[in-house]
Amino acid sequence: MRTERFILIMLLTTLLIGCSRQQSQDESLEQSNGVYYWRTDLRLDSTERTFLQQHHINKVYCRYFDVVMSDDGSEPIPNATITFTDTLPSGIELIPTIYITEDCMHQSHPDLAEKIVGRILQMNETNGIKGIHEIQIDCDYTSRSRQTYYNFLKAIKSQLSTFHYTLSTTIRLHQLSMPAPPVDYGVLMVYNTGDPRKWQERNPILDYRDVHPYLDKLPQYPLPLATAYPVYQWIRNIQNVRVEHTVEAAEILKVKKALEKERPGLSRALITYHLEKDNINRYKTETYEEIYHH
Repeated sequence: MRTERFILIMLLTTLLIGCSRQQSQDESLEQSNGVYYWRTDLRLDSTERTFLQQHHINKVYCRYFDVVMSDDGSEPIPNATITFTDTLPSGIELIPTIYITEDCMHQSHPDLAEKIVGRILQMNETNGIKGIHEIQIDCDYTSRSRQTYYNFLKAIKSQLSTFHYTLSTTIRLHQLSMPAPPVDYGVLMVYNTGDPRKWQERNPILDYRDVHPYLDKLPQYPLPLATAYPVYQWIRNIQNVRVEHTVEAAEILKVKKALEKERPGLSRALITYHLEKDNINRYKTETYEEIYHH
């Protein structure tokens, strides 16, 4: 009897320590509401400005440019660079975000980190953008490219050390089973979770059944995590038929509840993808209030 009680106490103690460790990791992130901005011109209309104010958005992860392999496959090059026609409302932090295609990480490029950081700094100076405290890198790295990508992130962090910037990266669900990247925190991308080839069976943007297998990876993942949820529409032409993919509000909230049950700290830093008038109008105000509920 004593042995059983001892084992039970040890199990409960281990569980409490694990929960405490995970909670303290996520608490290193400030409580925040964010959005991704993924267009090639920073220009806000009245609906978008109202949304930022109404939902107390204090962070905009703004895609500055993509990095893709050159046509001859010799080196990574910038692509689809944003222009800044407009500015964000005061009090909102802009976070330069760079999307890098996975094939850029199939081999190392020693000067890539320096080029990217230099380009970001130049864009900030040219467009009078001040108050930058963070850079985010987005890459769908795989087991093949992981080590090269992590070395690249270390090089980025070294380049940013002079400015005392935070470095974050996106984390896709399949990457939860890998060692954590060398960054300050990750953004768990809870979208594009399905196989687009099986669109008749499940929604390729988000389906709880595709998320469920990864839930048990969350509690012990050793990196502070923010969470990003989809509010966009994906339109495709499949065999000359127009197919529209959108996610029901109930499905988003079901997934959010499941994630936060496994890892309560995921409610601290919340992001939607992405800021656009049509996306704002796709859901009720109450839905956005639930998504951004801490």
